[in-house]
Amino acid sequence: MNTVAVYHRSVPNGRNWEKVNLLRLFAQGVRTTGDSVVDVNDYQVGHTDVAVIQGWYTTTARPRPHADLRNRVILSQRRMQRRVLAVDSNLFLYADTDNPHHYLRYSFDDVFPSTGEYCDRPVDPARWRSISQRLGIELRDYRTRGDHVLVCLQRQGGWSMGDVDVAAWLSQTVQTLVRYTDRPIVIRPHPGDKKLHTYLDLVNPLPGVTISNPIRVSQHRDLGQDLINCWAVVNHNSSPAVAAAVEGYPVFVTDPDRSQCWAIANWDLSQIESPELPDRLSWVQGLAMSHWNFQELESGECWRHMRQFVRSSSQS
Repeated sequence: MNTVAVYHRSVPNGRNWEKVNLLRLFAQGVRTTGDSVVDVNDYQVGHTDVAVIQGWYTTTARPRPHADLRNRVILSQRRMQRRVLAVDSNLFLYADTDNPHHYLRYSFDDVFPSTGEYCDRPVDPARWRSISQRLGIELRDYRTRGDHVLVCLQRQGGWSMGDVDVAAWLSQTVQTLVRYTDRPIVIRPHPGDKKLHTYLDLVNPLPGVTISNPIRVSQHRDLGQDLINCWAVVNHNSSPAVAAAVEGYPVFVTDPDRSQCWAIANWDLSQIESPELPDRLSWVQGLAMSHWNFQELESGECWRHMRQFVRSSSQS
């Protein structure tokens, strides 16, 4: 029997209903399997086979109680050679940002594909078929025509960017692109980024480079609108690249080791005019294996699948 600690205070605040309830329902699902659950409702860190946290930790985060708790949980589990189960965002969220089925992404020991375990082997093709049907999305054929290159930015200070400065990344990326393409370049800021003016200052002097909806972030255009007549999408390592790849747009990433698209993305911006178009079916089927909805949490289906990987881990 496994002992699973669920750290409810790893949620930044109690106002996000989805984040609060995913931990509650996960704990309930673990109990249905017969494993033991420790509900941790304070900031103390215990010793268990598995520790469950919402989110992850970055050294660039502002000092906050929930972030400190996440960090201490991660370090403690690593010292004991036990597993940390992290819950991160839904990579298919672009299909319905309200996330009515509450699909989220679950992985052991990290949130990046090169360092975390997504419990995605063997692949069950039925999971992708189910998610595809429920969300109304499908793996579209590659689009081999288009006009502009869409550069999708990430949020400054998030764990995906790490210590990479968004503005510096943008400047370097655009300078590289204009050497290899004459296509218009459209910059898409992260919807939650409040420093839009800094990007405007960087790209306004460059001919052929514009910002998607440069009025204010609160009126941010839908990703689907920016993809219309798009030739290719450039991203560091985050979820817009997944959306673009599923919808059939060639994808370039600058941080393949931490991108969920590493297996099907282009890595060399000098090839922007002749992107490779690898097969994506096994890739998207693998992504589906790490996505579970609230119903599957509560029933224990998610944990029954994931606990197989606890038993094969290095725990004594």
